[in-house]
Order: sequence, then C-alpha cells, then structure tokens
Amino acid sequence: MSDTRPSFIVTIDTEGDNLWARPRRITTRNALFLGRFQALCESYGLRPTYLTTWEMAESPLFQEFANDALERNAGEVGMHLHAWSTPPETPLTEDDHRYLPYVTEYPRADMAAKIEALTTKLEDTFDTSIRSHRGGRWALDGTYAALLVEAGYRVDCSVTPLLSWSSSPGARVEAGPDYAHYPSRAYRLDVDDVSRPGPSPLVEVPVTTFGVGHRRPVEWARRRARGHSRAELALNRLFPVARWLRPDGRNGRELPRLLDVARAEGRDYVQFVLHSSELMPGGSPRFQTARSIESLYEDMERLFAAAGGFAGRTLSEYREHWEPRHAAA
Repeated sequence: MSDTRPSFIVTIDTEGDNLWARPRRITTRNALFLGRFQALCESYGLRPTYLTTWEMAESPLFQEFANDALERNAGEVGMHLHAWSTPPETPLTEDDHRYLPYVTEYPRADMAAKIEALTTKLEDTFDTSIRSHRGGRWALDGTYAALLVEAGYRVDCSVTPLLSWSSSPGARVEAGPDYAHYPSRAYRLDVDDVSRPGPSPLVEVPVTTFGVGHRRPVEWARRRARGHSRAELALNRLFPVARWLRPDGRNGRELPRLLDVARAEGRDYVQFVLHSSELMPGGSPRFQTARSIESLYEDMERLFAAAGGFAGRTLSEYREHWEPRHAAA
C-alpha cells in the first residue's frame, strides 16, 4: 500500500559562508557544521535535499559529508546555480561578486554552459544523477526552465508564492523575479509561462508560504514603496507579506503552528528552507553567535517534532510520489 501521508521536504541552499556580505573570496567552512543538522533530520525521519553551488561541490569537507549521506540513502544532492561564481566566467559587470547577477540576465548560450558545467561537476563528484534544482537568488524564467529540461532536470523549487523580489536588483535589471501571484501547490511547468501549469516534465514545487493580512495603512505604504528598494526592504522586514517554513531566530514558536495551517488547508507537502551557512556561527546575518545557533536548533527540533503525520521525502522523492496522481495534469 502506498504511503499517502503529505510530504515534509527539507531543502538546503548549500553555498559559501555569509554570502549576504558579498565576499570577493568565497569560503566554505560551513560544511563542517552540516553533520549535526543531518543527524537531527535523520532522528525525525527527514531526508534533506542539499541544493549545491560550485564552491561547495569543490569543498573536500562537503564532498565527504554528502557522499556519506548518499551512500546511506539519507538525502539528495541537487543544483543551486550562482551565476557569478559558476564557470565559464562571463562577467556582466566590473565586479559580479558585488552585483550578484541573476542567471536569467545572461545570454541563452552562457546560461546553458553554466548549467552544463555545474551539473557535470556535481554528477562527477557525487556519482549520482542530478535532477533537482533551485535558482540562485530564486531566479527562474521560461528560458531557464527550458534549459533545465534539456539538461535532464525534473524538479525545481525556485518559486516563492506571495513574494516578490522586486527590491533585489541584479547586474543589469532593476528588479528580481515576482512570484506574488504564482501557484502555491506543485505543478508541471509551462516553459512559455512558468507561472502556470503546462506540459513540460519539470515539476515546480513552490516554497511553502502562508499569507499574512495587513491593515490598509500598511498596504498603502507598500504600494507607495514599490520601486524604491530600501523602502520596500524596510517594510517587508517590519510587515512581512508571507510566513514561510524558514526559521529566522524569532519565529520558533510560530513554525509548528504553520504545520497545523498546512494540514487544515489539505496541502500535500510542506517545504522547510534554510542556507547551509546559517548552521554556522557568523555564517549569516541572522545567526551570529554560538547561542543563536543553539536557539536555532531548539526551534528546528520543536518544528520537526510537530511533524507527525508527514513523511520525510527529498525533492525527487516528492516528485515521484506526486507524479502518479497528476500524470494527466
């Protein structure tokens, strides 16, 4: 009998240390801190998907960690493409490490070359097929989706429903992707319009988000702030437009309640997201100290313990679970 429980998906953007600071030299010391997280997940039957950048694929520490998890069938390695640090190098600015261009800003041929380079790197390093993906800086458009399909990818998780990255410019664009009106449930992508279901084999598994209602003055201020990145960022920090299954150091007691909302809404999965560097003291703006890391683990354990009735699945396992019920969709 098939397991009909909804899925608990853990996705980790597995990348260099504190990239929020936009370092010119990317280090990967956070690989040392993944073992504890993996052990916590395994103790609750969860199976992380490590969406991996070029730098982490080159890290001997991460290679040892990930190969062990793969050999024990305790997780999955996928791709997380940071265009500014993935070869071949095709600079868009005088300092791409400062501007962090979206991969969707590059010509199609350059996008394809970067996808091929990182996919090959991951498959050769970890001796496994790479089929899951998340765009760096949440990037996704039709060209990118079509290239992922051509490269053999079958599941993506770049979409953040209810959220817009319009206040996050790239190298040549003034705004990032806007997913505010995208579906919140899994769907097969239309590569001509990635906001709607279509016939491609690439299944989109959007990040789990829940709407937050605000009073009219906040919504008025948000409309006025559009196009002004600093004002938008400030408003989003004070009045988030969505809650998502992502610990931030302040929402630990709220996270388990989001599982209750997901159950009540009949969602067939929830997706927990975190960066690998957030598991290391000083590896991110949110978790600077050893004490903050301990608090993070307390929050994650509280959440994972509340996940009764969910089945731990990797991204690819979720797609396999989803596919038979949506084969004709």
